[in-house]
Amino acid sequence: MIASTRPGQVLTENFDTNIPSVLIHEIIDGKPLYRKGYLEVLAKTKNVEDIMGSSSLQAFLITYLTIWIGKQIDDRKYTILTNEAGLHIDNKNNLSGDLMIFDNQILGIQKINKKYADVPPKISIEVDIDITLEGELSEKAYIFIKTKKLLEFGAEKVIWFLTESKKVVVATTDAEWQTYHWNGDVEILDGITCNVGAYLREKGSEFA
Repeated sequence: MIASTRPGQVLTENFDTNIPSVLIHEIIDGKPLYRKGYLEVLAKTKNVEDIMGSSSLQAFLITYLTIWIGKQIDDRKYTILTNEAGLHIDNKNNLSGDLMIFDNQILGIQKINKKYADVPPKISIEVDIDITLEGELSEKAYIFIKTKKLLEFGAEKVIWFLTESKKVVVATTDAEWQTYHWNGDVEILDGITCNVGAYLREKGSEFA
């Protein structure tokens, strides 16, 4: 089962009212995190529509992961949400996910509605970063903060695929976080594995 969601509502701090809310990708601890390219939109060198989509590589990998996992997953037990699925943690935290896998006993069909999901995914998968990194917020710091939020909310595993470094970060609550080259197999859940590097090589991609 695959579904998507719409925004929830959170309280924001340090919010610049001159910046349209459509440019907010996520809110963490009440702080809005803006989409990549939002400065160009404010400078009127790009339109909002120009920055809303993923790169073709990012979309290619998200599609691969969604189809590959979807073919093998037991949809009697799990639901996949994709398409920047929204996750409402509390009144100061709204996150966005590339691919989230939920236990159907946690996210039952009655919770599939026009709001953000408000229960933790079992597995959260991210491909690259979709926000503008500003100030002291580095890529490493953002990955750490978002991953920690997801695990504290109840996610069992958070997986990041990073196209620039060709790395995979796997984080769980009961073990040290691990970083691998993406040419190796990565277990998603229930024995389902994927290998992004091998898939790109098979397709003849220069990014393998």
